[in-house]
Amino acid sequence: MTSSARPLLNRRLAEFGTTIFAEMSALALSTGAINLGQGFPDTDGPEEVREAAVRALRDGLGNQYPPGPGVPELRTAIAAHQQRRYGLSCDPDREVLVTAGATEAIAASLLALLEPGDEVIALEPYYDSYAACIAMAGGRRVPVTLHPDDDGFCLDLDELRDAVTDRTRLLLINTPHNPTGTVLTRAELAAIAELAVERDLLVVTDEVYEHLVFDDAEHVPLATFPGMRERTVTISSSGKTFSFTGWKVGWVTGTQELVTAVRTAKQYLTYVSAGPFQYAVAEALRLPDSYFDGFRADLRRKRDLLGDGLRTAGFEVYQPKGTYFITTDITPFGEKDAHRFCRALPERCGVVAIPNSVFYDDPAAGRSQVRFAFCKRDDVLHEAAVRLRRLAS
Repeated sequence: MTSSARPLLNRRLAEFGTTIFAEMSALALSTGAINLGQGFPDTDGPEEVREAAVRALRDGLGNQYPPGPGVPELRTAIAAHQQRRYGLSCDPDREVLVTAGATEAIAASLLALLEPGDEVIALEPYYDSYAACIAMAGGRRVPVTLHPDDDGFCLDLDELRDAVTDRTRLLLINTPHNPTGTVLTRAELAAIAELAVERDLLVVTDEVYEHLVFDDAEHVPLATFPGMRERTVTISSSGKTFSFTGWKVGWVTGTQELVTAVRTAKQYLTYVSAGPFQYAVAEALRLPDSYFDGFRADLRRKRDLLGDGLRTAGFEVYQPKGTYFITTDITPFGEKDAHRFCRALPERCGVVAIPNSVFYDDPAAGRSQVRFAFCKRDDVLHEAAVRLRRLAS
């Protein structure tokens, strides 16, 4: 016990408690419910990638500290991926940084680029680590809310422009967007780029779902637009694309100046991580296009399987264009409080989901929204859909 009356927790983090993912996953374990809350697959990724990790372990690759920026093989593979997919040229030795997942990349970027009091505009609802990382960096978050419409969720570009002030330092852009599944269009991205150049803003883009886009949607990195490469920190990771979320291998790409700044902060966080897995991810990034196409098609099918089940159960469903999450609305059940609904759902139906209200600064904005993950086996999704039909009765 401390004798001081001063609170133990830093005031910047006082508003943050246990994450909703830990809370709902614990509820799934205690009730035996199907966990469609936290976003992780229930099967492993490609066997050849897993075997590459085993081979690295046996060959002694990465069992000791890897190089601070990441092993050269992975940095080279990341640079080749950016060039092949998007025409973005990166120097693997100076413009690529390997991180402990995208979450550390986001934290290091914000810690490196923000001064206390700087404003950061983020698209709301947003992944919960954004708010915490902005707070740790001493920044002030300014939400711009994506609004539901007949085609999912949409960005009001006028609202975004109006949110920029003389204190705005950085735009934090997530596309494909978690939790709504929105994929920003070329026109929307061009408008964001124009605004960033006009107001001389830095941009951090979270693109971890870059390969999980469906239907007519396409992922276009913001760094490809005129004037954006020199002001954009691009973040992605291997976990979502290759279904090895526990490996926590992410990366940052950008100009040498931006990557050096991020590395300065990152080296005092984990320093290095995931040594043997870095070699395996290097091999994963070199998989043929057929892998990425097949993975995307499989996820689209799972989206439709769960989406149909949710509609049959009575939910209003917002069709996602990307990620592996579906946002729904519980108003058709006469319900308004998603937090209460999600806490009761395991007992009512044996299914766990996430209340979207935790992703908003103003919880009332997403009070009736519930997010489900569809990155699960077909039999699990079928069973979840059957259980959720109890709500309709």
